[in-house]
Amino acid sequence: MRGHVAPNSILYTDALPSYDDLDAEFIHQVVDHPVEYVRGRVHTNGLKNFWSLLKRGIKGTYVSVEPFHLESYLDEQTFRYNNRDNEEVGDAGRFRAALVQIVGKRLTYDELIGKAALEKQRHMLN
Repeated sequence: MRGHVAPNSILYTDALPSYDDLDAEFIHQVVDHPVEYVRGRVHTNGLKNFWSLLKRGIKGTYVSVEPFHLESYLDEQTFRYNNRDNEEVGDAGRFRAALVQIVGKRLTYDELIGKAALEKQRHMLN
């Protein structure tokens, strides 16, 4: 977690003991599910919603996800989730927001299928 979350970020977690030492570096609040699921703004429902949508997408929309591309599927789902309340409601608003971010960028087929990465690894091994 420390390698991916900025210090002093606000973290809401369940009571899993693995999270006990986060208080020193983060603003950490805990919801103990046997006692409560929500305490004011402290809850883990948003994360559970995100994972539910991701799993539904992988099982129902994408069907067969190659491990090499998993990060891209996660990025897409993160974009969809973070833009679900876009000023322009629905898919049209998300589509426009995505288009703005791709102008001037290029993804080749070799990059898409990982051919360039595999060749780079082979070259490093030789």
